[in-house]
Amino acid sequence: MDVQLLTYLFVGASFVLYIGIAIWSRVGSTKEFYVAGGGVSPVANGAATAADWMSAASFISMAGIIAYSGYDASVYLMGWTGGYVLLAMLLAPYLRKFGKFTVPDFIGDRYYSNVARTVAVICVIFVSFTYVAGQMRGTGIVFARFLEVDVDVGVVIGMVIVFFYAVLGGMKGITYTQVAQYCVLIFAFTVPAIFLSIMMTGHVLPQTGFGATLLDAAGNDSGVYLLERLDQLVTDLGFSEYTSGTKSTIDVFFITAALMCGTAGLPHVIVRFFTVPRVRDARVSAGWALFFIAILYTSAPAVGAFARVNLIETVNDTAYEALPEWFHNWENSGLIAWTDKNGDGEVQMSAGDPFAGTPAYTGERGPHGERLLSNPPTDNPGEVYIDRDIIVLANPEIGNLPAWVVALVAAGGVAAALSTAAGLLLVISSAISHDLLKKQLKPDISERGELLAARISAAVAIVIAGYFGINPPGFVAQVVAFAFGLAASSFFPVILMGIFYKRMNKEGAIAGMLVGLIFTFSYIVYFKFIAPEMSTPEHWWFGVSPEGIGTLGMIFNFVVALVVSRLTAPPPESIQHIVEDIRVPRGAGGAVDH
Repeated sequence: MDVQLLTYLFVGASFVLYIGIAIWSRVGSTKEFYVAGGGVSPVANGAATAADWMSAASFISMAGIIAYSGYDASVYLMGWTGGYVLLAMLLAPYLRKFGKFTVPDFIGDRYYSNVARTVAVICVIFVSFTYVAGQMRGTGIVFARFLEVDVDVGVVIGMVIVFFYAVLGGMKGITYTQVAQYCVLIFAFTVPAIFLSIMMTGHVLPQTGFGATLLDAAGNDSGVYLLERLDQLVTDLGFSEYTSGTKSTIDVFFITAALMCGTAGLPHVIVRFFTVPRVRDARVSAGWALFFIAILYTSAPAVGAFARVNLIETVNDTAYEALPEWFHNWENSGLIAWTDKNGDGEVQMSAGDPFAGTPAYTGERGPHGERLLSNPPTDNPGEVYIDRDIIVLANPEIGNLPAWVVALVAAGGVAAALSTAAGLLLVISSAISHDLLKKQLKPDISERGELLAARISAAVAIVIAGYFGINPPGFVAQVVAFAFGLAASSFFPVILMGIFYKRMNKEGAIAGMLVGLIFTFSYIVYFKFIAPEMSTPEHWWFGVSPEGIGTLGMIFNFVVALVVSRLTAPPPESIQHIVEDIRVPRGAGGAVDH
C-alpha cells in the first residue's frame, strides 16, 4: 500500500475518532462547555494538557529549529519545559482553588474590576490569536504535502475539523479529543525517532542515540559520534558548528525567560487545571502532563540531529534528476525550492539563511524540471530553500522509513496542530461569551443564550484563525514564541502578584497589563512588519530579539504595577482575605466559592 493511500486512511481514521468523541461528549451546560463539568480525572487531564501544550510548534517546528539552529535552539527546550514546571508548581493549584472558569474571570474578581476583566480579555485575544495562527499554519503544512493540496486549502480543512469538535463539544469534547490526540501524536513522534536511532546508531532510545556513535554502511560502529559528524557536515558547508551558539547571552536569557513566564501565563493551558474536581488533582494532573510532555521533548534534539545529517547527505551535491521522490513531493507543495545558480544541474547547499524570502512559484519548469521561482532570495549563496516546519514531517521519508510510518507522522502532525488550536479557540470564545457578555454586557442572559454565544464566538474565531494561518507572520515556532512573549508581558505578573501579593490593587494590575502588552506588541510589530530590515542585534534594544522582548515587557509590567499600586488605595479587606485564603493548604480539597 502506497504512502498516499495510507495517509488518507490514517488521517481519515483520526478525524472520524475526533468527531465521534465530539458527538459523544456534546455539552448541554456552560460549565461543561467551559471546564468539562470540572470532573476530568488527573491522568486524562494530564494527557489532554500535554496535547494542548504540545502544539504544532512542539511537534512540527521545534525539531526543525533544532535541526537548523543547533545549540541556539536550546532556548525553546529550556523555556517551554521550565515554564511548564513554573506553571504547575507556582500558579495552577492556587488558580484552581480560586475556582473560576477563565483567566479574565480570575483577574476580574481578584482585582474587583470589570475594567481589569476587559483588559484581560483583550490580552487573551491578542495572545490566543497569535498562538493559533501557528497551529492553523501547521495544519495547512501537513495537508499540503500528504493530501497533495495547497497550504491554504489545508488550513481550510483544518478549520472545518476544529469547528466540529470545538463548537459542538466545548471543553468536554476538546478534553477527551485531546486525550486521543496525545496518543496519536506521541506515537507518531517517537516511532520514527526510534526507527532512525536504531538505523543510525544502533540505540533503541533516541535520547541515548543522540549522544552515541554512528553505524557504518555495514552496520558496525564507525567510532564517529553523531554530533561530531554533524559538526563536520555543517562546517564544511560554511555554517557555524552545530554544537556552538551564535546568539548573545542576553538574548538567550531573555528568550528563555519569555518562554518560561509566557508558558505560566498561557490562558489555554491554565484553564485545563479548572477541569479537575479538586485542587490536589490539579497538582497530580500537572505531574502526569510533565511526564507526557517529557517523552517528546527529550526526543526532539535527536530527531533534529538525525534529520539534518540525513538531509545534507541525501541532497547536497546530488543531480536534481537523481533526488529522491520525497524532495519533489515537498517541492510540489511549495515548501522546498531549488534554484540552479551555476547551471550544473546539481543541488548545492551552503552557508546562508535557507529560509530567506518567500518563494513564489511561476508555474513554469526549468531545464531540469524544477519549479521556477519568481522571487528567489538574493542574499543566499546556496541553491536550496527549505521551510523549516517540514523537517519532522519529511524526516521519515528522508530516512527511507516504511510508508506506514510516513502516514503515521502525518496523522500526528494534524493531531498536534488541531489539539492546541481547539483549546485556544475555546479560550477566545469563553473570554467573549463569559467574561464580556455574561459578566458585563448582559448579566441576565440565560445559560442557553450564553452557550449559543460561546459557540458563535468559537465559529467566528475559527474563521479569523484560518485567515492568520493562511497569512502567517512567520514560521510556526516563531509565531508561537511571539505569543509567549505577549503572555509573559501581560498575564504572568498580574497572576503571580494576584496570588502572592495581597496589596496589589486594580489600578496597578490594569496599568501593568496595558504597559506590558502595548510595549511588547509594538516592538514585535515594528521589527517584524514595519521595519523587518532593521531586525538585527545592533538595532534591537539591549540586543534583545523580538522573540525575547516579552521578558522586558514583563519587567515593565511588574515595575508599573508595583509603583501604581503603592500610589493608590489598597484593595478591599475582603479581597485581601481571599488572597490569603487561596494560598493556605487548609481546605485545599475543593475550590473556594466566592
